[in-house]
Amino acid sequence: MAIIAVFVTVAFLYTLFSRRLEQTVITAPTLFTAAGSLLVFTMPVIGALNIEREGLLMLAEVGLVMLLFTDATHINLKRLKSRERLPLRLLSIGMLLTILLGAVAAHLVFPQLSLWEAGILAAILAPTDAGLGQVIVQSPRVPDRIRKSLDVEAGLNDGLSVPFLIFFITVSQIGTEGSGQVLLRYIYEQLGLGAMVGLIVGLTGGLLLGAARRKEWMAESVQQLGLVALPVFTILACKPVGGSMFIAAYVAGLSVQAGFRNAGAHSLEFTEGWGQLLDYLVFFLFGLLSALALRQFSPVHILYAVLSLTVVRMVPVAIALIGTRLSSSTVLFMGWFGPRGLASIVLGLVYLEEEARLPGEATIKLAVMATVMLSIFAHGFSALPGIDFYAQKVAGLDTTSPEKRP
Repeated sequence: MAIIAVFVTVAFLYTLFSRRLEQTVITAPTLFTAAGSLLVFTMPVIGALNIEREGLLMLAEVGLVMLLFTDATHINLKRLKSRERLPLRLLSIGMLLTILLGAVAAHLVFPQLSLWEAGILAAILAPTDAGLGQVIVQSPRVPDRIRKSLDVEAGLNDGLSVPFLIFFITVSQIGTEGSGQVLLRYIYEQLGLGAMVGLIVGLTGGLLLGAARRKEWMAESVQQLGLVALPVFTILACKPVGGSMFIAAYVAGLSVQAGFRNAGAHSLEFTEGWGQLLDYLVFFLFGLLSALALRQFSPVHILYAVLSLTVVRMVPVAIALIGTRLSSSTVLFMGWFGPRGLASIVLGLVYLEEEARLPGEATIKLAVMATVMLSIFAHGFSALPGIDFYAQKVAGLDTTSPEKRP
C-alpha cells in the first residue's frame, strides 16, 4: 500500500505540472522511474517488503498484450510503403541487424552467456519505445517524414521482437528434449495456436463491433470498452490451449480492422488514458526494482548498455538507410533516438515468466535493467537539445533534400 500511495501521489502531481514539464528535459518516464528509485533510498523499509513476482509478471503480461494489440490496430500497409519505405527499412534490415549485432556484443561482453542466451538479451532490447521518443515524434521542428518513420518503427518493432524472443527461449532448452521436438512444439503451440486464437478473436470481435456500430446498437461512449475487451479474450483463450498470448494479441489487432475500421482511433483513446497510467506504473516499479538491484550491477553491464544504445542501434540504422540519400545528421539522429523502454521492460519480465531457468538469467536481467535505465535518462535528457541540433542541420539542407520532401 505504501508503494501504491507514493505512485498515486506522484501521478497526481505530474498531472498538475505536466504542461510545464513538456518544456523541460524531464519526461514522464524519467520522472516516474526516478520516483521509484528514490523511494528505495528515502524509505529503506521498502527493501524489506516482499514484492510478489507473480503480481509483477501478471502486470507485465497484461501490459504487453495491450501494447501489442493497440500497436497492431494502427498498422497501415500504405504508410509502411510510403516515404521511400523508411519504416520498412528500419523494421526489416535495421531490426534483424540490431538483433544480430546485439547478440554478438552480448557474447563478447558476457562470454559466460550461450549463443541462445545472447539472442534472448538482444531480442529483449531490440524494440524501441515511442513513449520515450514522444517529444521527437511530436515536434514540428523535426521533418515530418523522419519523425513519422521513427513513430511507425517504434509502434511495430515490439510485436516483431516477440517471435524472436520466444524462439530463442525455446531453442535454449533443446538440450533436454531434442531439437526436432522443441522446434515443432514452438511452431505449433506458440506460433500456430497463438495466431489462430488471435485471428478468431480479432475477426469475430471486429465483425460484431462493426455490425453493432452500423446498426447503432452501441453507445459511442463504450466503443472503447468493447475494443479493449478483445486482447483480454486472447489471454483467456490462449491459457488452456498453450498458444502465445502475445502473438495472439498482435494478430487480433491486425484482424480486428477487417470488421471494425475505427479500431485504431478507439485503441488510441485507451492508450492515452488508462493505458498511459499503466505505463507509468510499470516505469515506477522498474525504477524501484532497479534501485533494489543496484549493488548487483558491474561495469560490464554498463558497458553493454552503452554499446546497445550506440553501436548496436546506430550501425544497423545506418546500413538500413543506405541508398535513401538522407544526410549524415539525419542518419545520426535516427540512430541515436531509438530509446529502449516499456517494451524491453515487459519483454524482460516475459522472459522471466517463461521460467527457462538458464544459467545466464541473472546476467540477462541486469543487462536489460542497465540498458533501459540508461536509455530513459540519456534519451530523455537529450531529446530537446537533440531537436535543436538537428533542426539547425536540417535548416541548412537544400530544399530538394529527401528530408524536406512532403
